[in-house]
Amino acid sequence: MIKSMTGFGKASGTYGDKEISVEIKTLNSKQADITVRLPNAYSQKEIDIRSLLSKRLRRGKIYCQINIENHNAELPVAINTDLALRYIEELQTIEKQAGISHSSDLIAVVSRMPDVIANKAEEVSDEEYEVVKSIIEKAAAALDLFRSGEGELLAKDFAFRINKILELMDSIKAFEDARIVKIRERLETEMMRYSEKLKVDENRFEQELIFYLEKLDITEEKIRLRKHCDYFLQTLNENTEEKGKKLGFVIQEMGREINTIGSKANDAGIQKLVVQMKDEAEKIKEQMMNIL
Repeated sequence: MIKSMTGFGKASGTYGDKEISVEIKTLNSKQADITVRLPNAYSQKEIDIRSLLSKRLRRGKIYCQINIENHNAELPVAINTDLALRYIEELQTIEKQAGISHSSDLIAVVSRMPDVIANKAEEVSDEEYEVVKSIIEKAAAALDLFRSGEGELLAKDFAFRINKILELMDSIKAFEDARIVKIRERLETEMMRYSEKLKVDENRFEQELIFYLEKLDITEEKIRLRKHCDYFLQTLNENTEEKGKKLGFVIQEMGREINTIGSKANDAGIQKLVVQMKDEAEKIKEQMMNIL
């Protein structure tokens, strides 16, 4: 069955005192367009996480957010107390020499001085990262299940519309025989109007008439359209992945055959059926962009 590119998956777990949650959302896109938001400590793992998401989710606009909450977190910064005191002493000396009253915001000034406050470099252990990866896999699996459900609904809609196109094509038969008779009668009537003034070779006229009517024949187009419809339904039920592009090519070929039938129709009844077939094909094309 087919899968939609639209989906949502969420999973969570724990590692020690840390609570880990992963959310993944996907939308349709021709390629894998991945955006990852994760804690600073995992910055060095971003490439690996992107690779994991690309391999697991294949295609689409993928947005992944990883949140890690530490309930026993240490202070995330380190303060160089000795350096801060040296800054304060030096600044107080400058204040006395310049005759400036004691500044109440001296601490705020010192906190912005170089090397006074530094972020602690948090390292992620291999064991912790394996836990995070397993949670990402669970979120991706939940998203894949969502995609399958959406794809099943789309597959039913596609099958309904393809069968509708086939029904409309079969309805053309009721107009075809009468269409040829009407065209022939119209041409013969027009020729009769000029037959008194022009010498017409009846055999040549009959040959040209047959040639003209053959150009309006839509039998081949109907046969090809039926084959395309059958192949679309067959592909739809194949147990393979990423069928969106193949189905997209097939629906394009179906559109060409429907257009050709319309251009050759030369009959109001057939034209109405062609318009309805085009409408069904366009509805399939609109949804086709969302198929994996």
